[in-house]
Amino acid sequence: MVATLSPPDSFAELLHRLGDVPLERIVARPAPGTATPSDVLRLCDGEPKRLCELVDGVLVEKAMGQRESRLALELSRRLGNFLEVNNLGILTGADGPHALEDDLIRFPDVAFIAWDNIPVDADPATPMPDWVPSLAVEVISLGNTRGEMKRKLKEYFTAGVELVWYVYPKERVVRVTHPRMTARR
Repeated sequence: MVATLSPPDSFAELLHRLGDVPLERIVARPAPGTATPSDVLRLCDGEPKRLCELVDGVLVEKAMGQRESRLALELSRRLGNFLEVNNLGILTGADGPHALEDDLIRFPDVAFIAWDNIPVDADPATPMPDWVPSLAVEVISLGNTRGEMKRKLKEYFTAGVELVWYVYPKERVVRVTHPRMTARR
């Protein structure tokens, strides 16, 4: 499905809608406003591989650095150890797309999906499941903007995510939020 918002009047308005992400993270082909989930999968499987989220019909390249990747992997390892003992669901990593809506695909750096959020007849080979994570973890990179992260938080909660962690590596802070509370550090 193509974005249902009215087209922006300018690229400045488009960038603002996307959370003022840097222009170099906006993919030009297909044209902004016309991208679909199949474009996300094509880029994920392409050579070179590009991780792009789909937001209002626009492909936005995922921001990630070496330090952020290592931290996300360490969080995944620790959460995975917990889940090995407590069989509560599954984890996905930074290259695992989640279809939160028809025209909204996000790639949390780490996501925990409770068994209750996965249909009994779900195909584990689904390339882009619509299983709503119970927990979405975003390790904040230099390329992320406040506006972008504010928008993601709202989208996660609108989709039904129960808990979001924003990890700030440089500050050594984790911001934990759920829909019914204000952020805590």
